[in-house]
Amino acid sequence: MPTHDEVYIPKRKSKVAVYSKRLNNPPVQVFTLVFRLTLGFPLYLLTNISGKNYGRFANHFDPLSPIFTEHERIQVVLSDIGMLAVFYAIKLLVAAKGAAWVTCMYSIPVLGVHMFFVLVTCTTPVHTHLPLPHYDSTEWVWIKGALLTIDRDFGFLNRVFRDVTHTHVLHHLISYIPHYHAKEARDAVKPVMGEYYKIDRTPIFKAMWREAKECIYIEPDQDSEHKGVYWYHKF
Repeated sequence: MPTHDEVYIPKRKSKVAVYSKRLNNPPVQVFTLVFRLTLGFPLYLLTNISGKNYGRFANHFDPLSPIFTEHERIQVVLSDIGMLAVFYAIKLLVAAKGAAWVTCMYSIPVLGVHMFFVLVTCTTPVHTHLPLPHYDSTEWVWIKGALLTIDRDFGFLNRVFRDVTHTHVLHHLISYIPHYHAKEARDAVKPVMGEYYKIDRTPIFKAMWREAKECIYIEPDQDSEHKGVYWYHKF
């Protein structure tokens, strides 16, 4: 099973609930997508849902959480203090402006940021796509892991996301390139990458729906000698 992933970890077939096949229908898929887009990121931070299995409860606000190393724990404490300060400021805003004003000016925009974040990183498949494998520790090396992504065309949203959506392969390989040079750099590395560069021009919401239906679980190719390479399958 892939061991290096930290989040959005696909399940093996044996780990998929027995009732999942019956729930693999349009109404449930719509509900699941909406749930992921709206509550997925907050629940990941709070409960590590869809994250790496550490053998015990983990969240991103507990400095003693197994997610963090020893030298990161003080940084988590400082982050928590900063968040408490923000919550206190929000409380003061509610007292001064009212809950409706704060909801419109703060809560809804924050929810929008969460939705776009999940849209880019998980629900739409810059990381989830039938031709993209996953690796366990017997096969994984950095370059293989970096290439487990695909460029997507988000239309006018490409500019909103500073081109990270349709230059995402480059982002995985050279993450420090400024966004304003990303397209230029992508075009430069594409000839070098050859067949390893992947792009899918399927309209993004159509692709999101397709991957939700088809990328259900991962299993190794039984006919291959590389048993540490896992591929997406559908019911």
